[in-house]
Amino acid sequence: MTLGGRVYSYPFGLIRSPAFVLGGLRARLSARRERGPAASAADWYRREYGDALAERVAIPLVEAWSGVPATELASSVIPPQVDRGTWHVMGLRLASRLSGRAVANGYSREKPESPHVWHVYPSGSLGLICEKLAEGLEGCIRLESPVEAILCQEDRARGVRVHGQDEDADIVISTAPVHILAKLVQGSEAAKHLARFRYRPMTMVNLKFQGRALLPDVVNWIPESQYPFFRLTEAPRAMPWLAPAGKTIITADIGCETGDEIWRTGEEELGAQCAERLAELYPAVKGRYLGCAVLRTPIAHPVFLRAYEADRLALASASPIAGLYSIGRNGEFAHILMEDIYWRTLARMPQIEAYLSARPVGLGAVSAVPA
Repeated sequence: MTLGGRVYSYPFGLIRSPAFVLGGLRARLSARRERGPAASAADWYRREYGDALAERVAIPLVEAWSGVPATELASSVIPPQVDRGTWHVMGLRLASRLSGRAVANGYSREKPESPHVWHVYPSGSLGLICEKLAEGLEGCIRLESPVEAILCQEDRARGVRVHGQDEDADIVISTAPVHILAKLVQGSEAAKHLARFRYRPMTMVNLKFQGRALLPDVVNWIPESQYPFFRLTEAPRAMPWLAPAGKTIITADIGCETGDEIWRTGEEELGAQCAERLAELYPAVKGRYLGCAVLRTPIAHPVFLRAYEADRLALASASPIAGLYSIGRNGEFAHILMEDIYWRTLARMPQIEAYLSARPVGLGAVSAVPA
């Protein structure tokens, strides 16, 4: 993390600040007298870290990331690398440095992380995984087939409408964002409340530079609001094959809203702005900029608002419509990455098999609703 022109390593670097240390100790002593869960993300950070660190670091970051005040966020928004414990994080970081591998750290809740679990990236990119999954199913997969509606009867999925044609199905599997899913469902009001769930739009600027290891760490947090980005990631530091030899990519994450100034700014201009501001923090990048590629998404990650936290927890427990299964990060409205998506989807399959076995005799069809 970079704050006030100084670089702080995670998680022990911030103890160099007496204000942060004393504030954290006072907060822990006070927390022992408090009962009950934290009312909001802001409350959780103040309890755990104290007012100084919460106000200068944690709260600005979570607000830049989510786009809403931390007082409006449920405490469940706290990421796993924060609530797992400092010593566990340090052990994984040490293992990464000693082994030279990209040890998984803060990416999984479903399976325990250890020094023996690290990130890999397939030759042929993620398309190779999709090809392997599709083997033997060529006649069953239809591309360019937008689903217009999910047809329900008595709060049970009965089929989908594709290109104006109704297709019967015993189950429907969806990866669509839940606020869109709510609009697709017809014949039932059980999913209507999901329409108010929100996702955070994000602009990711992938900056190309000559050189390697230009940032202090793989992931670098920037809590100060004068910078357009709140997170900088130099992935080739941990996975060198992601950039050509002697070059690197730094991804600048910028929270935004669909259609705002950041969203409308052209790639060249946005890249030049980020490179210039980046050089203010890390002079080593100056004069090394080679261009950029920009990715914009209106559904970067779900926003856990307190206003619908009870409904979110209910969705995490069960689908509001029998035979309709939401999977993946957007479909489950969950802060999960590919690792947990894999394990959670695998765990869901016995539930689907049990549902199909217990259903009335039908067509045995399955329809998939893509994001």
